[in-house]
Amino acid sequence: MESKNPIFSRRGAAGQQAWAGPTPSVQQLNQMYATPSYAPPAARTMTIDDVVVRGFMTLGTLVVSAALAWYFNVGWGLAAPAMIVGLILGLIVSFRQSTNPALILGYSVCYGVAIGVLSHMYDNVYNGIVLQAVLGTMVAFGGTLAVYALKIFRPTPKFAKFVIAAAFGAIGLLLINWIASIFVSGGLGLRTDSPIGWVFSIGMILLGCFFLLLDFSEIEQGVRAGVPERYSWLMAFGLTLSLVWLYLEILRFISYFTNND
Repeated sequence: MESKNPIFSRRGAAGQQAWAGPTPSVQQLNQMYATPSYAPPAARTMTIDDVVVRGFMTLGTLVVSAALAWYFNVGWGLAAPAMIVGLILGLIVSFRQSTNPALILGYSVCYGVAIGVLSHMYDNVYNGIVLQAVLGTMVAFGGTLAVYALKIFRPTPKFAKFVIAAAFGAIGLLLINWIASIFVSGGLGLRTDSPIGWVFSIGMILLGCFFLLLDFSEIEQGVRAGVPERYSWLMAFGLTLSLVWLYLEILRFISYFTNND
């Protein structure tokens, strides 16, 4: 009896067409049985929520590590090796564009220890400066996010090249300043409480905000392009790196104008 269901009707017609030809050979039957009857599931694409969750994980790991290093006052005996290991892990993730959670969380732990010790030292000299630096970092992050979300400014490829070039230039200047400080007290004055030091610190803070703009743009482009979900780890790493940069520079800048009484 012929079915009135259109789905069954199509299946019946397809079945008649399929078996209307010659009888398949044994080899053809074996190939039919060997072929899987299902398609492998497609990889899930990255969403904004993925980046937010991974960002909380990486930044939360860093904050917890910093708090523990502060509480136990581990000192530079542990902080210095942690900073070196964190730097190596950060370079591996950056240059290889790795999405390995172990490397990224390892960076957060190592740099968290270093930041905790450094923050403790600053707070011992300038009471309350750490809270001010944290609030300043939050304001800078919120302001930069608002500028991007409201489309007041959107990074262009030329802007991205400028920011990267400026970052290499700043690192080069810091290296020259460090070498010069071996022979002259304060070196070039880039890290001293002076007008040159103030201007350089402001430039470094702005550079950190520029990197945040690039991070926001990269996240948006990644979501639109439908990149795999694992890349949310890399996006979270970029945000954490920019926030660490901002916090350290704001901490130093505030110290120039804080009494150490």
